[in-house]
Amino acid sequence: MVTIVDYKNHEREDGEKFNILIVQGGVEAVKSKETGKTYLTARTARVSSTFNEVTCKSLVGNQLPGEVKKVETEPYEYTVKDTGEVITLTHRFEYMDVQEQIVQDNYIEEEAVV
Repeated sequence: MVTIVDYKNHEREDGEKFNILIVQGGVEAVKSKETGKTYLTARTARVSSTFNEVTCKSLVGNQLPGEVKKVETEPYEYTVKDTGEVITLTHRFEYMDVQEQIVQDNYIEEEAVV
């Protein structure tokens, strides 16, 4: 399950405005690469919507079936807000509903089958 924790207003290049919902998965323990210590975190993802701002505001706190998954991407630069440091990432987090999870978990690359 994921929880809708917030929403944001966005504007496309063509000037059209829309809202996104920010969803958050459950708490998970992660080991720091730098210190080796365990810390708790939760993955978040942004999901586009057709809802107006009033509806988005009313949806905060609701839960949806699915989870936030790590998805590999082409490398891109990201600026860390707290430090201003620019880093290169090769992944993003996406919300996947139950059906998408089943397909992804059972998908086999054609090359692997041969």
